[in-house]
Amino acid sequence: MILVPGRLWRQSPVCRALGTGLPAGVFFAAFVLVESGSWPGAAVVFLVLSPLHGIRSARRMGRAWPGAADLDAAGRAAVVRATRRGEAVGDPALAPAVVEYADGLHRIAEEDRLRRPLVLLVTVLAVALAGYDTVTAPTGVLITSWLVAALLLADLAWWPRRRARLLERAARARQPARSAPDADRPGSG
Repeated sequence: MILVPGRLWRQSPVCRALGTGLPAGVFFAAFVLVESGSWPGAAVVFLVLSPLHGIRSARRMGRAWPGAADLDAAGRAAVVRATRRGEAVGDPALAPAVVEYADGLHRIAEEDRLRRPLVLLVTVLAVALAGYDTVTAPTGVLITSWLVAALLLADLAWWPRRRARLLERAARARQPARSAPDADRPGSG
């Protein structure tokens, strides 16, 4: 949910699933194609991974911010934009949604934080495998191994700072939203 672009919140859950699943399917199918040169293998990865990742992402987004279903597309977009920028939302009626969305971002970040040791382990293994592939593997495997290692290393270096900035802005947006008159409405977070 943290990585999902704000513009996807403007869409329906089905479009959100497509917006997250299709890029993931294309990305990993490209890895299969480079590594193995197999178009059928790439097609299978695309056809299996796209819907699985898309459905999982859309469901996770819905669980993290259930109140999104109660807002229209413009309302969801305004809430996401204000929260991600750390600004007060223009419409006081949307203040409870800002609080709920910011809380959802923090919950998802906490769940993801618990998985970081696994990412570190996978990164170490990917670098070791890429080093081994440098000596023994054909070119396609070598390229894929180093791309995976580079992406994982970038994730370890870039993502924690990016997530911290996003959560800081969400907390900043949550403060005025909590003090808004509509924030005390029943069911507002």
